[in-house]
Amino acid sequence: MEKITSIKGIKDILPADSPVWNHVESVARQTFALFGFREIRVPIMEKTELFKRGIGETTDIVEKEMYTFPDRDDELITLRPEATAGIIRAYIEHNIHTYEQTTKLFTIGPMFRRERPQKGRFRQFHQINVELFGENKPQADAEIIFMLTHFLRSAGIADFSLEINSLGCKKCRPAFSQAVVAHLKGVQKSLCPNCQRRIKTNPLRVFDCKTDICQDIIHKAPKIHDFLCRECEDHFTEVKSSLTDLGVLYYVNPKMVRGLDYYIRTAFEVKSGALGAQNAIAGGGRYDGLVSYLGGPDVAGIGFAVGMERLLACLPQNENKSVKTDIFISALGAAAQKKAFLLTNKLRLAGVTAEMDYSDKSLKSQMKLADKLNSSFALILGDKEIEENVAQLRNMNSKEQQRLPLDKLTDALINILKERH
Repeated sequence: MEKITSIKGIKDILPADSPVWNHVESVARQTFALFGFREIRVPIMEKTELFKRGIGETTDIVEKEMYTFPDRDDELITLRPEATAGIIRAYIEHNIHTYEQTTKLFTIGPMFRRERPQKGRFRQFHQINVELFGENKPQADAEIIFMLTHFLRSAGIADFSLEINSLGCKKCRPAFSQAVVAHLKGVQKSLCPNCQRRIKTNPLRVFDCKTDICQDIIHKAPKIHDFLCRECEDHFTEVKSSLTDLGVLYYVNPKMVRGLDYYIRTAFEVKSGALGAQNAIAGGGRYDGLVSYLGGPDVAGIGFAVGMERLLACLPQNENKSVKTDIFISALGAAAQKKAFLLTNKLRLAGVTAEMDYSDKSLKSQMKLADKLNSSFALILGDKEIEENVAQLRNMNSKEQQRLPLDKLTDALINILKERH
């Protein structure tokens, strides 16, 4: 019978890789808690309309990449391609704004997009998402960017760059969009087919095109900073000043855009040279109009998303991912097996990582297994030891051995392990 393999672009996270995933997620939870953020867990499936409105019907994600299917009652359901829309839906549905002036949330989990798999890009991928509602001051923008850079360094990412930009607002961006469209129409035939279509549907998305010809054309296009109103200019100046005060290095990238009207003012991305072409680890920005656009109150919002797979690809590869065990109990003989079984589970309840082998292999084979499990100690227990009411404890690094009385064995092992740690 032919074996069944995983879906293209959807990978297993094997036990050898789980420790580093757990480490990064733990650092995220610890870091965000310091800044007052709380975890929310939202469904991986939502009504398709939520993403059409929240992401934009003319975006590549909605048009080409979403996993959408009809439910039994013919309602269209979509596996979430991103988390912000679902978090906002929960924020609105549960009326969180009625009892909190400012809300700080984060979530960690899988997202789904049907795109061509490549390095750092999968059809099931994982993100850490952070959202802040109810605060529109520039200090909030700087604080959330500062928190992101602090998290990345705490997770082990040392080499990255931060790019920021201002997207303007409803007052000043229309003039910028019109100037961009005028510029693009003059060279429309030279644009790639996607960008020729975007001129009519979402012209600012041309800034995101990666083709060389479009990049060259957009390099000569008008810049948003020439169109910012006084309020947006002051906001961006304060964001930059606050980041400088916090010691955060940044580069202003005038080509960074968001193609939807509810994204305003601050936008930012973190990039790493370790990722090649797909070099963004994280990105975010301010979306003051999105909550009301999705049917909620008129509250400010800002957030970011971190790509887990991309972040992990930037971590040093020499980390020891092997399993670690405090103690391996080598039981030789039926009586020793029975006593070792009880002892192993008693140690586990006491917080000790303990393992044993049930197959009654030779001592040599069991010591090899102890090495494979990276055990700090091996406890050797056989018929002779039971008769003498002792057990042999071997330090797997120094190979030194000591005899321990069986009637005080659990306490003795726990104390030895405490001294080691």
